[in-house]
Amino acid sequence: MTGDNGFCYQPGWLPEDEADRVLSTLRMELDWRQLPVKMFGREIPQPRLTAWCADTGVRYAYSGLRFGARRWHPELKRLRRALELRTGGVFNSVLANAYRNGRDSMGWHADDEPELGQEPLIASLSLGSARRFLIRPTGGGRSRHLDLEHGSLLLMQGQSQHEWQHAIPKTSRTVGWRINLTFRRVC
Repeated sequence: MTGDNGFCYQPGWLPEDEADRVLSTLRMELDWRQLPVKMFGREIPQPRLTAWCADTGVRYAYSGLRFGARRWHPELKRLRRALELRTGGVFNSVLANAYRNGRDSMGWHADDEPELGQEPLIASLSLGSARRFLIRPTGGGRSRHLDLEHGSLLLMQGQSQHEWQHAIPKTSRTVGWRINLTFRRVC
């Protein structure tokens, strides 16, 4: 999946000792919440925890959830600057997802909300236990996979959010905590 279809994967983007430190800090210090989402006409708790940070005035919505500006954690501000230098992009928000075990997951979706723009750049940083990342063509089709490792960076850019869907499926394997940080620019 490296470098094709708008996806670019870089294992070891954060050195292991730094990734360990960031994982521990964010696990303890972010305002994690398990919010309800509407699916098939009813509200259910998301199968993961989330936290949101954004610049003043930035608002974002998906699956019936609305997020307003929230103060940046210092560690997330530092990572944002490093990612902006690495990508040349500008990020004004980050959605953090915490997967506590193999039962936590993310269903098939695309980050194609209009407020992300026509060709969004999303920098996805993985911390903690490796989890399988699936992509498939929008509208269905054969899926491909990649195991997102501790400290890895996955860039999703160009038409990736319009041509592909992605997911983090449940797993019966014993896995520990994983935090995924998706830095984005909301217009």
